[in-house]
Parts: sequence; structure tokens; C-alpha cells
Amino acid sequence: MKAMKTMKGSKRSIVARGRGAKARVFAGTKVKTGGGLQKSGLKKNKAGKVVSKAASTHSKKLFVKNGLQDWSNAVKGARKQLGLKGFVAIRGKSAQGKALYAAAKALMK
Repeated sequence: MKAMKTMKGSKRSIVARGRGAKARVFAGTKVKTGGGLQKSGLKKNKAGKVVSKAASTHSKKLFVKNGLQDWSNAVKGARKQLGLKGFVAIRGKSAQGKALYAAAKALMK
């Protein structure tokens, strides 16, 4: 008489998919994401979210290359110069907003 075959459990997936996939790979519960990222290609950003290393460094370079860092520093300096605290819409309807924009533009040059 033939021996009975036993049921085999399904093979556990090593691919993390969906929301929080990168976090699961970073924590080590899965090996890679659906896009193929492994733990070596991931890092935590300032907010503590797990992101792609390559995409993060690329966006940091673009922040500088596109002049956003210069503008950000100019606005920071202008706010300090004018003694502004709290929210002020740059180039908004208020006199403060218009002054802030003018001061930031002047610092850019």
C-alpha cells in the first residue's frame, strides 16, 4: 500500500508589499520590497520615515541645484532682519508679507 502524502505549508514570502513595506524590510522581517530594495538601500529620514537612500540623496542634491536652499536661507535671513515671528505669507496681502518678499529678494542677489 502507498504511503499518504502530507500537506505542505506554503512558502513564506520574503517580499514586502504595500504600505509600510520599506519599514518591514528595514526592521528585518522581510528581505526586500516589491521594487527590489534591500536593507542596504534604505535609511531613515529626519521625520523618522524609512526611505530609499538613492532617492533621498538625489532629492537633497536637487534642493541645492534648483536654488531652493539659497531661497530658503534668504527667507530665513529676511525673517530675522524684519523680526518676524509665526506665520507670514510671503508676498501675501499684508504689508509684512510684501516686505518679507522684498527683503528675501534683496538677500538673494
